[in-house]
Amino acid sequence: MTDATNIAPSGGVAQAERPRRARSAPAIGGKLKGLSDRSIAWLFISPTILLLLAINIFPLIWAIYLSFTNYRANKPGVPVKWVGLRNYEQILGSDDIWGYLQATAHFVVFSIALQVLLGFGLALLINKRFKGHATWTTVILLPMMLSPAVVGYFWTYLFQPQAGIFNYIIAFFAGIEPDSFTMIGDVDLAPWAIVLVDTWMWTPYVMLICLAGLRSIPDYIYEAAEIDRASQWRQFWHITVPMVLPFLMLAVLFRAIENFKMFDMVVDLTSGGPGSATELASINLKREAFENWRTGYSSAFAIILFVTVFGAANIYVKILNKVKQR
Repeated sequence: MTDATNIAPSGGVAQAERPRRARSAPAIGGKLKGLSDRSIAWLFISPTILLLLAINIFPLIWAIYLSFTNYRANKPGVPVKWVGLRNYEQILGSDDIWGYLQATAHFVVFSIALQVLLGFGLALLINKRFKGHATWTTVILLPMMLSPAVVGYFWTYLFQPQAGIFNYIIAFFAGIEPDSFTMIGDVDLAPWAIVLVDTWMWTPYVMLICLAGLRSIPDYIYEAAEIDRASQWRQFWHITVPMVLPFLMLAVLFRAIENFKMFDMVVDLTSGGPGSATELASINLKREAFENWRTGYSSAFAIILFVTVFGAANIYVKILNKVKQR
């Protein structure tokens, strides 16, 4: 009887305390300290959104506004006039601007073509896993680890006719005098000089992407092809190339966007010269904005370049998605 009376109160106390503890604990799926899950999510996301608006969206909107004005950053006290589409008409009607865009297209097309060919070839070689392939992979990646400014100054010295080693190498194989030509001082050779340097620097990047594509191909596909007595050439064209093609296209997309806005390496290498042979669109944009101080004009030029890259990238991504779905 004593045992029953002792157990009953204690059990009652335990049952009374259990709901109280449950009420004091915060609900996991409900509210935490008076905030709902959606409020907590917005609390964490809002700093990132504000930072994105401050760094990216607001400058873009401000540049669009300035592109319709005659604003000059070095004359903040001068009244700003609305000029409408005059800046865009001057840019699109300028032969010099089309020359800069042509130089940019030459640089983008030929540098990417060489990088894809060399990068894919190096990826095929490294994928063989020969003895010491890891060491050679590290050596090949060294140019990509350097700063573009450092690469520009480094190759400026190599291209010197008197002291640079590049002319002596060409002279040894071509049988000409080392000082008979200069890569960065000749109008015809300077555009190829920047293509050569960019290819040397960024081919390892394309190689890495292609190597990832090669390593993603299952071995059983090649084994099945060998059982069917398919030659190495047919395996390359019917297995390797189709399965690596999305990776190659992705590398082309990344490099095209980067090369279209290339600035520092070319400036340190040729400064846009000789004349305007290597003056890319990005270099001319900088000159107009921070040397001639035509802020409204340069803003319109920046918007045109942005729309061009954005539109071309969207079309290219749609093509890439269709290739991946095949």
